[in-house]
Amino acid sequence: MKIGLGLYRQMLNRDHFRFARQAGCTHVVAHLLDYRKDQFLDPDRRPPDPANPRDLWTEEQLTDLKTGVNAEGLVLEAIENFEPAHWSDILLDGPRKIEQIEDIKTMIRRVGKVGIPIIGYDFSIAGVWGHIQGSWARGGATALGFSQKHGPRETLIPKGEVWNVIYDPEAPSGDIGEVTSEQIWMRYEEFLKAVVPVAEEAGVRLAAHADDPPLPTLRGTARLVYQPHMYQRVLDIVPSTANALEICMGTTQTMTEGDIYDVLATYSRKKAIAYVHFRNVRGQVPEYREVFLDEGDIDMVKALRVLHDNGYDGLLVPDHTPHMTCSAPWHAGMTYALGYMQAALRIIETGG
Repeated sequence: MKIGLGLYRQMLNRDHFRFARQAGCTHVVAHLLDYRKDQFLDPDRRPPDPANPRDLWTEEQLTDLKTGVNAEGLVLEAIENFEPAHWSDILLDGPRKIEQIEDIKTMIRRVGKVGIPIIGYDFSIAGVWGHIQGSWARGGATALGFSQKHGPRETLIPKGEVWNVIYDPEAPSGDIGEVTSEQIWMRYEEFLKAVVPVAEEAGVRLAAHADDPPLPTLRGTARLVYQPHMYQRVLDIVPSTANALEICMGTTQTMTEGDIYDVLATYSRKKAIAYVHFRNVRGQVPEYREVFLDEGDIDMVKALRVLHDNGYDGLLVPDHTPHMTCSAPWHAGMTYALGYMQAALRIIETGG
């Protein structure tokens, strides 16, 4: 198995690539999405490029990123998440849906041409929403969690917003209303049937992330994968090596059904896992907390053994981890996680 680091848009630079390599990583997962809710208020926001008005990923952009990653002795394994503006009408079944599907196809082809093997994504309207932050990890380290009781009050999603990001600041007032399970699965099926054949031709695996938090509905919109058995429904829509899973261990553990070790065994045995978010938690929805790898409900060493014994040889990424009390909280937390992962993996792969 390989160990990598997920780096957000503002971290895609030489210093963070070198940090990843120094911490023992061999691979990088890059987030090109700007996760800030209202990007349009940024005074440094660059003006739209007339030659690329929909801000699609370009071959030049992807090549430059890959070259920068490779220059520090790393491999660019995946791009994670499309911009909300890239597929808002796919998610909402809006008037620009067909145009946006063609845009997604274009970007998949470009990713394949540059030689990046995976695109991770979360087909969700509400996205990752409602997380709270507190000092509940060991020693009072700051970490994320979810609480329906103590978190923000759920409201319907305003027009011009998906994935908790504003993609249209000039959208009319009001909300998008409710979206049923039947509607979201129909939209998703249409999307997969359109793009998976293109991904096959391009040599790219599309890796679906489960809903985080894994609730049946969030902000009035139904969720796709909020129980483990729903992973198979994703794969059955278009059976293909290009239609794969991005298994987040933390998200799967917080589901109210199933068993994380069975999930890892089943889908690693089927060669359906493109990469793994290696994260530990305490609790399940509607109340859970993220913690250090060695103090949560998952036996992470057991999980690694399950993956190893079932032939998984892909990437492990600590997508996020508690922040430690020091001048570099994120770096310290990631260093701890990566060191733990390397030690555990070395023991397992050497028969210890």
